[in-house]
Amino acid sequence: MSGSMKSILFATVLCVVCSLLLTAASTGLQTRQQINAEVDRRKNILLALGAVEEGRVAAERVQELYDTYVQSLWVDGSGRCVDADARQPEDLPVFIYERDGAVQAYVVPIDSKGLWGRINGYLALENDGSTIRGFTVYQHQETPGLGGEIESRWFRQNFEGKQIVDADGNFVSIQIAKAGMVDTLPAERRDNYVDGISGATLTGKFLNEGMRETLKRYEPVAIQFRQDRSGCPGGS
Repeated sequence: MSGSMKSILFATVLCVVCSLLLTAASTGLQTRQQINAEVDRRKNILLALGAVEEGRVAAERVQELYDTYVQSLWVDGSGRCVDADARQPEDLPVFIYERDGAVQAYVVPIDSKGLWGRINGYLALENDGSTIRGFTVYQHQETPGLGGEIESRWFRQNFEGKQIVDADGNFVSIQIAKAGMVDTLPAERRDNYVDGISGATLTGKFLNEGMRETLKRYEPVAIQFRQDRSGCPGGS
């Protein structure tokens, strides 16, 4: 065999081996990435509930807390629980937080349009179906230092204790005002607004629309909680 043929054969074998190794590594990493992504989503649910502290939390701890206190359910358009085998494409996921034998809060996923892509997070509400307990963002493509501040603790903390209903109990959602403008609103409307981010008006506008759309879909669930704080949606 000539030297040139040996070189070609060596290069071919090397390429095949490298391809196999890269494929195996990619497959292994993909599985690990999926596991990590699921842990991160569960951590964000717990963060919205105030069940874990900000910062690094061991995956094992996240899994332990989630499995102990959070129940994942699906509800239909009327806010009633549905069995897994009877689930329809239009049904909605809801996460129930139970401690000391009673439902304390529930969490709904946020999937909103943003300025540059989707904004994904979780919004937790107290068992009164009206008061926001917490808000987290685990994925977005907003501009760092501007719209990207939606994932910052200082911004998310603004949601805590705010209301998605007005003084008469009517659904109004939660609104993001222009930065520094909440205190200029009439007193009776301030509970329904949070301070926005300077230089990120469009991000706030898109998130407003996304949250309103989401909370409107989950309003039957909220009504169930307003009527009975002790049980899961639909009373099952």
